[in-house]
Amino acid sequence: MEDKTLICQDCGCEFTFTVGEQEFYKEKGFDNEPKRCKVCRDKKKAEKRNFR
Repeated sequence: MEDKTLICQDCGCEFTFTVGEQEFYKEKGFDNEPKRCKVCRDKKKAEKRNFR
């Protein structure tokens, strides 16, 4: 396994999906790779918290 470079669906920036993150996803049973970089992921989480 090796690091993967992915493109964020929100901002279009490249981000690295590290081997450690890939192993974590596999361990948790997640089938899909992340679609957002950390900045956009955190922003999305904040929006959800503020929406309630």
